[in-house]
Amino acid sequence: MGQRICIIGSGFAGLSAACFLAGQGFEVDVFEALDKPGGRASLWEEKGFKFDMGPSWYWMPDVFERFFQQFNRQPSDYYQLVRLDPSYRIFWKETAVDIPAGAVALGELFERWEPGSSRALQLYLREAARKYEIAMQKFVFKPGLSWLEFLDADIIRAIGKLDLLSSIQRHVGCYFKDERIRQIMQFPVLFLGSLPQDTPALYSLMNYADIELGTWYPIGGMYRVVEAMYALARSLGARFHFQQAVEQIIVKQSKATGVLTKTGFQPADVVLATADYHHVEQSLLPEPYRQYRPSYWLSRRLSPSAMLYYLGIDRKLTGLRHHNLFFDTDFDRHARHIYAEPSWPEEPLFYLSVPSITDPSVAPPGQENLFVLIPLAPGLDGDTPRLREDYLQQVLNRIAWHTGQHISSDPVYQKTFGPDDFVNRYHAFRGNAYGLANTLRQTAVWKPRMRSRKVENLFFAGQLTVPGPGVPPAIISGEIAARIITKYLHQLLPVI
Repeated sequence: MGQRICIIGSGFAGLSAACFLAGQGFEVDVFEALDKPGGRASLWEEKGFKFDMGPSWYWMPDVFERFFQQFNRQPSDYYQLVRLDPSYRIFWKETAVDIPAGAVALGELFERWEPGSSRALQLYLREAARKYEIAMQKFVFKPGLSWLEFLDADIIRAIGKLDLLSSIQRHVGCYFKDERIRQIMQFPVLFLGSLPQDTPALYSLMNYADIELGTWYPIGGMYRVVEAMYALARSLGARFHFQQAVEQIIVKQSKATGVLTKTGFQPADVVLATADYHHVEQSLLPEPYRQYRPSYWLSRRLSPSAMLYYLGIDRKLTGLRHHNLFFDTDFDRHARHIYAEPSWPEEPLFYLSVPSITDPSVAPPGQENLFVLIPLAPGLDGDTPRLREDYLQQVLNRIAWHTGQHISSDPVYQKTFGPDDFVNRYHAFRGNAYGLANTLRQTAVWKPRMRSRKVENLFFAGQLTVPGPGVPPAIISGEIAARIITKYLHQLLPVI
C-alpha cells in the first residue's frame, strides 16, 4: 500500500499491532530501545539460567488462540503449552495448600473448609462465566473513543449483569464466609491496582479465567510467546530496529511526520506508541501537542510497582510448586501499604515462581530457577541496595521456615530489579509494573485515549490505555489500535 507506520516499542501490544498492520499490507517499522523484542516481557540469560523478567502467568489461553488463528496459525505452531495442576500453592502462616486445577477439584477443597461452598462455587463461576463472555464479546474490543460505541441494545441490556457498582470483596462475601476461600477468590484482582473493596465485582470474571480456563505454561518460558509473535510479525513483513530508542515524535501542523532516533529521522504516515503512554506524551511530544497535563497523570490511580529477584539456586528444592503465593503475613496490612497508605511494607506478601519445576530447560541440570515478586506502591522513594538485600533475606528466611530448606547461601546467580529500574529501563510512570488500576473511573472512555486529540495520526496502545494491564489485554490493545489505524489510512486513500 506504500503507507508507512512507525511503532514505538515491541512489547506485546507493539508485536500484536505489527502483525495486524503488516498483515494488511502496510509498511511497518518497529523501533525498540532494548536489544531484543518483548519490552517488559524481556528475557535475561546468565550462567545457564533463563529468566522471564516480566510476566510469568499464562492466563486466558483463548486470547492467545484467537490472536494466532487470525493469521491461520495456532500457538502450538510456535510453542508447547502445559496446564499446571495444581495451579499454584498458597502458604499461610501455619499451613500450605495446593489450589487444584478445575472447578470440581477446587470445590472439593472448599467443601472441606465450608460446607455448601462447592455448590456456591458452581453458582459463582456460572455468573463469572457470563461476565467473561459479555466482556469479551461486547466491551473489551472497543477502542473507548466515545460513549457512542456502547449505545447498542445488547450492550445496554448486558450492563446490568456486570456488577459494576458492587465490589469484588462484597460479591465474594455473598457466596463464601471462610477467610481462606475469600483470599483465594480475591487474589486475582490484587494486581489490578486497588483494594478488593474498591474493585468492581465485574472482575469476578478473572476467577473464571483462573479456575475454568486454567493456568498454563509455555515450555521454554513466557518469552517463547514473544518469540512467536516476533517471528509471525517478521513473516508478515514487519521490520524491527533494536537499540533504536525514539527520541522525539516530529509534528508539523498537528500531524506527525515521523520519529527521530539516533540514526536520524524516520518518516511515517502514522505513529503508534506502545511504550509507556506518560513517557511518550511528556517526553517525546512538543508541549503544544500533549493531551494531558502533569496534574492529570498525578491524579491517575496506578497498579502496583514491584521488587523483583532472579535467583539461580545450586540444588533442587522440595515443598514448592511452579507458582507460590506467600500469604503468611497480614494480608490487609500489606494491601494498605500498596493502595491506601503508600509505604515500604515491613512484612510483605510475595509471589515465588519456580519454573524449573515444570521446565528443566530454564536452569542448568540439578539447579533451580527462582523468580520473586513483592508488590509495592508506585512512586516510592528510597529504592536502595540495602533495602533490596533486606527484603531478599526476609523472603529467603520465610521460604526456609515453610520448607525447611535454608537457601540463603545457595544462590549461584542473583539479580534484582526494583522500582527505579522500571523507570530507567522502561520509562514506567512512577515505576508502575502493570499500568493503570482497573477501577470503574479508569475504564473505557475514562482511560487515556487510544487516538490523540491533538495529533491527527498519532495512536496509542498498551497497558496505560484500553483495555488495561496484563498480557492478554496488551495483545488485544495492539489489535484494537491496528483496526482504528487501518480505518484511518483507508479513509486517506483516493477514490478511484
